[in-house]
Amino acid sequence: MSAKIYYDSDANLGLLDGKTIVFLGFGNQGAAQAQNLRDSGISNERIIVANRRDSYAEDAISKGFTVEHDFAKAAAQADVIFLLVPDQVQPRLFNTEVAPNLKDNTAIVVASGYNVFFKLLNFKPSQDVVMVAPRMIGSSVRSLFVKGKGFPCFVSSEQDGTGKALEIALALSRVIGATKAGAIASSAREETAMDLFAEQGLWPNIIMLFREAFSVLKEAGCSDEALCYEMWMSKEPAEIFERAAEDGFIQQLKHHSTVSQYGQLNGALSLDGAGAREHFKHILYNQVLNGKFQQEFSKIEDDLEKEGDANPLNILYKRSEESELGQAEKRVRARLAGLL
Repeated sequence: MSAKIYYDSDANLGLLDGKTIVFLGFGNQGAAQAQNLRDSGISNERIIVANRRDSYAEDAISKGFTVEHDFAKAAAQADVIFLLVPDQVQPRLFNTEVAPNLKDNTAIVVASGYNVFFKLLNFKPSQDVVMVAPRMIGSSVRSLFVKGKGFPCFVSSEQDGTGKALEIALALSRVIGATKAGAIASSAREETAMDLFAEQGLWPNIIMLFREAFSVLKEAGCSDEALCYEMWMSKEPAEIFERAAEDGFIQQLKHHSTVSQYGQLNGALSLDGAGAREHFKHILYNQVLNGKFQQEFSKIEDDLEKEGDANPLNILYKRSEESELGQAEKRVRARLAGLL
């Protein structure tokens, strides 16, 4: 199934004339998108950064933006508001301080489908809710824009309160630079499914495979130093993924030796993926899309602000670092500290 792709010519920038645009948060994405928007011709006087008093607010001020520390006051002025604070922070902040003060026709922009898909944010039926989701870290969103290049981005209309939600989404996509290379039509459901699936299905299995491969090779007599550099510290995996993005997931193999090409292609085709497929389907349908993970995560959100072992994320890091791979890397990095 092919998705529609939107380009600069599909966007009507006139829809943004005279509108006050608020950025809730000035982290990596907030800083990048606000600067891109301003450089695209949106008057600096029409841009407000809503942020608590911290280093991010100081950064916004240093870049010439107007900063409002009172979220309610910022919300009351917004014709468009970008929600660019972390997913776990959004519901409490938006529902208590922002939503009650928004205009009936404010356009609300999210960069992640998570809180929209799981219905954790309170919107008025008359408001537009759109997703403009760059598939790049903020620094790249900014650097590519400065170079006159585009970047991959998902765009969608999640609630069409004014009848112009998609048009607003495309106009905003263009002023941050997303339609130069083509913004891909998507949805909060699709973005959330892919994002959470990668985080809970794909990458955990990759981490597990590296961990177990490390142990097998260690048992075979390979040194910590050789294993760490061979498997990841040489940055070869990063180069492989970069080549995959440029040349194709399979075609990048042609940059490897003939022995490597044969071994990888033959080995991959010989593996029975049925078990992995069933595992992935379980993650997608019984953990992600049915809301099970979201409900479990919501129970620990407050604990993520705590210190030490009271923070469940710290516990997970500690357990992972106690693995044979984690301990070996710690020893290698200590020995080679001056060379890294």
